[in-house]
Amino acid sequence: MSKILVTGAAGFIGSHLTELLAESGNKVRAFIRYNSRNERGWLEHSPVLSKLEIAIGDVRDFDAVFCAMEGCDAVFHLAALIGIPYSYVSPLAYVRTNGEGTYNVLEAARQHKVSQVLITSTSETYGSAQYVPMDERHPAVGQSPYSASKIGADQLAISYHRSFGLPVKIVRPFNTYGPRQSLRAVIPTIITQLLAGQKTIRLGNLRPTRDLTFVKDTVRGFEAIYRSSNLIGQVTNIGMNTEISVGDLAHLIGRLLDCPLEIAAEPERVRVTDSEVDQLRCDNSKLLQHTDWRPAYTLETGLRETIQSFRGRPPVANALAYTI
Repeated sequence: MSKILVTGAAGFIGSHLTELLAESGNKVRAFIRYNSRNERGWLEHSPVLSKLEIAIGDVRDFDAVFCAMEGCDAVFHLAALIGIPYSYVSPLAYVRTNGEGTYNVLEAARQHKVSQVLITSTSETYGSAQYVPMDERHPAVGQSPYSASKIGADQLAISYHRSFGLPVKIVRPFNTYGPRQSLRAVIPTIITQLLAGQKTIRLGNLRPTRDLTFVKDTVRGFEAIYRSSNLIGQVTNIGMNTEISVGDLAHLIGRLLDCPLEIAAEPERVRVTDSEVDQLRCDNSKLLQHTDWRPAYTLETGLRETIQSFRGRPPVANALAYTI
């Protein structure tokens, strides 16, 4: 049994990962961003809440991170600003949270001599595919302030491994979807518009393709990378080695809901041309080779579970959802 700190534990992927780690018998300390309402996000009604130790703070605050990490054997760092649209509005917020926040985690881990530090990256660091499938050697291209901030955080983590011997692993998920995802993301936007009875779905660019992984497979990938002894100091992709366009995805969701649909393109939902990532497809061979991870969900089975989770939630017909 290990004692593990999870930053960003109350979020979409973080809450699923926290639950998985706790259910696997680990002692988990969930680091949750301070708020005046003492809310614990997606962990508020979690079946594992009673098993968790809750630490409140802000990843941008070194003292809070340092105190939360005391006594932990490992840290999974997921706390980040992730919305691409807001990164166009406030790039500095992403530098501070994703850059300085990652520094705080790395430096605290170095001082505490933590045995493993898993840093959460993103396929957005690759930019548009220069070849497919995209392995971990694919060049990094910052096509949005968000992706640039994550590239910087990844490189800082690698520098801590090379300079100080910190046992860092970079986990690079491709697009993750599932229950608890923000209603402003594309898949929840499509689902909730259709569940609200709308026949015309408003979206942005329909042509980009994405490699979609169900959240339960993504977090099992995190756990598998954690258990592997071969991936220290390396980047490891998590993905399915498949791709689907946003337009085809919308029609697939419509078919699963038995809701024929039309799509209305709205310019304000489209990224700036040079910032759009046109194609993503994951080469997951390193993950398959070095761990026992195998996906348990197909796109259809994952979407069906996601649809069920969104029934009864409020629609977001006017949400400004960019391409995922």
